[in-house]
Amino acid sequence: MGNLATPTSVQKLQTALHAKAKAEAGYRFYALYDKISREDILAHAYALCRSNKGAPGVDGQDFADIEAYGLERWLGELALALRKETYRSEPIRRVFIPKANGKLRPLGISTVRDRVCMTAAMLVLEPIFEADLPPELYAYRAGRNAQQAVTKVEALLFRGHPEVVDADLADYFGSIPHAELMKSLARRIVDRRVLHLIKLWLECPVEETDERGRKTRTTEARDKRRGIPQGSPISPLLANLYMRRFVLGWKKLGFEQARGSSPTPTTS
Repeated sequence: MGNLATPTSVQKLQTALHAKAKAEAGYRFYALYDKISREDILAHAYALCRSNKGAPGVDGQDFADIEAYGLERWLGELALALRKETYRSEPIRRVFIPKANGKLRPLGISTVRDRVCMTAAMLVLEPIFEADLPPELYAYRAGRNAQQAVTKVEALLFRGHPEVVDADLADYFGSIPHAELMKSLARRIVDRRVLHLIKLWLECPVEETDERGRKTRTTEARDKRRGIPQGSPISPLLANLYMRRFVLGWKKLGFEQARGSSPTPTTS
C-alpha cells in the first residue's frame, strides 16, 4: 500500500515479529493488541491510507475532514478507543465496479477510521503470517506478482511437466468461512482482543444505496458466517491466510507428488 517509507520503530517491530514467527513455527503470540493501538503504528497506518486516497465510508468523513479536525487529536482519540476497547466498526458502504467481462464486482468501502485500524492490524499481523505462507502463493505479497507466477509455470513446463490446470475460484472473498478462517488466525494468535477486532470486521453490516437514493443495510456475512469485505486493507492478508489451507491440503492429499508440482495461486 503506497510507497511511503516505513518508520524505524514500525520496521523494527515488524522485523522482530517476523523473526520470532520464522524461528518458532509453533509459537503463538499473546500480546499484539497493544501494538495495534500504538500511536506510531496508527500514524503510519493513516499515512498509508492517505496515500491510497479512497472514498469516504458511510459516515462521509474524508481525509480533509480529519486534518481539519486535527490529525494528532483524531489519532489520539482512536488510540484511546482501542486501548479502552470501546472501538466499534461502522457498516461497510458497498458499491459495484465493472469487470472486464461485463459483470460487476462488489467493492466494500470502510470508513477512514476503520481503514486505519485495519491497516494498523495488517502492519502487526502480516510479518507473522508472512513467515508461514508457502512459496507457491504469489497474490498480495510484497515483492511478488502474477508475472512471477507465470514465469514459475513456464519453468515447470520447460522441466518436463506437460499440464497446466487453470482454475478460477468463484466469489473467493465472499465464500471464505469465518470459523475456519478464525482457526487459521488462532493457530498463531492467542490475543483475544485481536481476534475480536477481526471478528468485528468480518461481521460488519453492508450498506447499499439504490437508484432512488434509498439506503438498505444487510448482515449477510454475519448471518451466513462467511465472506470477507473485498476492498478492505486487511482482506488480502486474510485471503492469503485461508488460501494457505488449500496449498497445504493439495500437498497433504498427495496431489503435489502425483502431478509433480504445487498450485501457484496468483490472485485470491
